Amino acid sequence: MKRRDFSLAAASIGVAPFVAGTAAQAQTAFKAGTDYALLKKPAPVDAPAGKVEVIEFFSYNCPHCAQFEPTLEAWIKKLPPHVAFRRVPVAFVGNDVETKQRLYYTLEALGKVDDFQLKIFEAIHQQRQALFGDAAVLDWATKQPGLDGAKFAEMFKSFSVAGKVKRATQLQNDYQVGGVPALGVAGRYYVDGELAHSLERALQITDFLVGEARKA
Repeated sequence: MKRRDFSLAAASIGVAPFVAGTAAQAQTAFKAGTDYALLKKPAPVDAPAGKVEVIEFFSYNCPHCAQFEPTLEAWIKKLPPHVAFRRVPVAFVGNDVETKQRLYYTLEALGKVDDFQLKIFEAIHQQRQALFGDAAVLDWATKQPGLDGAKFAEMFKSFSVAGKVKRATQLQNDYQVGGVPALGVAGRYYVDGELAHSLERALQITDFLVGEARKA
């Protein structure tokens, strides 16, 4: 979802796969300013030397992120060893954005993102559970098999998680994220569904940008 008006058609998952001849031919058509944005000022990266960092900017409150998640997870599984992938929850979409940011970073600290990322999207957008605000999230955590409610609550309220939330919001601004889901590459490139015209094509562009970053 965009910070302002979001066009569902522009970022639809349900569009036909992008076809422009071979993959190599398709990649030659990807242009800065048209298919992706080149940042004027590089954003900080956490990836170690020799790795290309790819970031997904997302929100648990975003229905488009929920639709995108299964496709993204399948893509992540095929990433080559030289790609370092991470997620960054944004500080917009909904009225409890910090709560949702802390939810993500708590799961990350507990090593539970892979177990619960898709489940949270399903709980909010398919099961219509009211995971809104701190109290609701903490109550949800106590009922989840595989989560220690007390440890979750302690981490959720911790300074370390608060610090990660602050850095996430700064990184969102560094990349000038205009809507989610969106992808940042190597602190230099940005693409979302609106720029790419579909989220499937956004992943193709991201693959291309990873290759460009390795050449630099």
